[in-house]
Amino acid sequence: MALTLTRKILVRGCFLKSSYPLRFFVTSAARKTVFVSNSFGKFRVSYVLCAYSHLLNLQCFCSSSVQQEKLSWEGSSREVLLRKLESASKNHQAGEAWETFNDFQRLHGIPERHVVNRFIIDLCYSAEPHWLQKACDLVLKIQKGKADLLQLDLLAKLSLSLARAQMPVPASMILRLMLGRENLPRSDLLSLVFVHMVKTEIGTCLASNFLIQLCDVFLHLSAEKSNGAELIKPDTMIFNLVLHACVRFGSSLKGQHIMELMSQTGVVADAHSIIILAQIHEMNCQRDELKKFKCYIDQLSTPFAHHYQQFYESLLSLHFKFDDIDAAGELILDMNRYREPLPNPKLRQDAQKPYLISIGSPNLRCGLKLQIMPELLEKDSILKMEGKQELVLFRNGKLLHSNRAMAKLINGYKKHGKNSELSGLLLSIKKEHHSFGESTLCSDVIDALIQLGFLEAAHDILDDMEFAGHPMDSTTYKSLLTAYYKVKMFREAEALLKQMRKSCLVQNLSCEMIVSERFSEVEDKSASFTDTSSLMDKSDLAESLIQEMREEAALSMIYKLNSSIYFFCKGKMIGDALKIYRRMQEMKIRPTVETFYYLVYGYSSLEMYRDITILWGDIKRNIESGVLAVSRDLYETLLLNFLQGGYFERVMEVIGYMKKQNMYVDKLMYKSEFLKHHKHLYRRLKVSNARTEAQSKRLVNVQAFRKWAGID
Repeated sequence: MALTLTRKILVRGCFLKSSYPLRFFVTSAARKTVFVSNSFGKFRVSYVLCAYSHLLNLQCFCSSSVQQEKLSWEGSSREVLLRKLESASKNHQAGEAWETFNDFQRLHGIPERHVVNRFIIDLCYSAEPHWLQKACDLVLKIQKGKADLLQLDLLAKLSLSLARAQMPVPASMILRLMLGRENLPRSDLLSLVFVHMVKTEIGTCLASNFLIQLCDVFLHLSAEKSNGAELIKPDTMIFNLVLHACVRFGSSLKGQHIMELMSQTGVVADAHSIIILAQIHEMNCQRDELKKFKCYIDQLSTPFAHHYQQFYESLLSLHFKFDDIDAAGELILDMNRYREPLPNPKLRQDAQKPYLISIGSPNLRCGLKLQIMPELLEKDSILKMEGKQELVLFRNGKLLHSNRAMAKLINGYKKHGKNSELSGLLLSIKKEHHSFGESTLCSDVIDALIQLGFLEAAHDILDDMEFAGHPMDSTTYKSLLTAYYKVKMFREAEALLKQMRKSCLVQNLSCEMIVSERFSEVEDKSASFTDTSSLMDKSDLAESLIQEMREEAALSMIYKLNSSIYFFCKGKMIGDALKIYRRMQEMKIRPTVETFYYLVYGYSSLEMYRDITILWGDIKRNIESGVLAVSRDLYETLLLNFLQGGYFERVMEVIGYMKKQNMYVDKLMYKSEFLKHHKHLYRRLKVSNARTEAQSKRLVNVQAFRKWAGID
């Protein structure tokens, strides 16, 4: 070692001075000395610091007793690069800063924590996605080697910057990196990340998948009674943001899964949550689930009426979908009933205590319970709620039914031959409105029936109102009498005229005279009543009724059958669910996405993955024939179950279907699922070494998935 060192010093123009007889005398006064020791003894080496010192390649000469000493040019290079990096960052010269950081990394490796964090934070402030992506790539690179350099605040700021720039894919990668460390930013900052991510469909897909993974980690830590569980527990706002986005982008089935996770994690649903869950239940046609909320919503006072308008909208819509006209009428009557203007004192006393709502049947022993607080309403929430007002309106501080709702109601009662029930409902509503002023609903309904030619139904309601002691005015009677005369129903017209005379509505007038009087008030129309035309302009209610009659009636049977399948699958009674499914096939009723989703859920809860592969055959046939609409929610649950069961041929098939539909596939989620269940599967086995053809085929599909997910 000493001889080699001596040669290097001599070649570079340095002079060696040792304790041996051989000496070299140095002519320069600028000289430094270090000691080198080896098995032959200790050398004292002096070298000259001259103008050509940059040619020296001496790193350091050290001993156990002497402090390490570096050449002055190296320290200067490090300081110069750091100053240059700092200057470029201050001047927002991202390109110059990036090159300087790379130069420093090549010469001296990754710098200290504060330098790394400051540099990445500077990149976070860039408005160009290019530099944000580079910051993300740098973080992922550092994570592999020196993860301790990355602080939580840095990762949180980077994820927020990526989300704001509408870069949900890298933002989700940073979120998952933090989740892998079981350390997440505080809830308000995490909520802001979700706010920006859920603005797009892909962002919603990633945000919902991340929330599912977050809940899984939380439940795992909670089961182990880890202190870190509460640090990563998602709050109500995060659930609301994701659930609301699921509604906007039509991922109602995934929204239902997240709602169940909300129950499992013990997160309380507030007033915003209840409205979103109502929309999800409406989209999934789960009327029985939504009805469980009603008794708690009905107790709320008038100030909450406006907020829960959407709840009644969803529930009323489901009553009509299920063709339950009596339930629809009862709900409309409930909305018209008087509410306390101030909160119920007893309810206010219990406002801080959450109620429990069962998910699935309340008789299920293993059923989930969702905590709800209907009065918990954040006024300054960052969540912007919007809803439809097709059936239920909010006017002057009250909930009212729309003309379309009443048209659906009239059509339903008439279709089932329940005119007396319709009369009873109208009479009840009239009584409820008595304290608020006179209601014109009864006359509006009768006039609409007359305009559409349903004269017998109109006459039945007139009789019912008169019998109940609430007769209609003479104008309504005259309208019906004119309609009878127009269609030459003279016998009915004469009976109505006698009825009018008995009620002292007319005196010494013949039928023809009354009809002539009515004709002078309105323009004569040439078409008959059987063609749904009228002697007068149609009212808004009549127009709504015409539209309702023309629309093709939805089959309520499929909703009822799906509800039964959902009930049995939640109770792990897959045999009963399959009986319903086979009955649908016998009745030639086309299954929906919900049908297959519930069946997959039922099989999955029992870990019957092979049966899901058989069901996948039915799903493919329905998709290829155009009978079944494609659904990301269904594809995703199939992918996860096939991965868990190890059916990789089916996994690649589903991925292929999603690619055909140009659906974004969250590779990181499926990669994580694969590593959880099959981390070492076929890692070293080659196709040529496979024992059977089946194993060879499976190996090919496993390798294809590894390549697709970027595992190897």
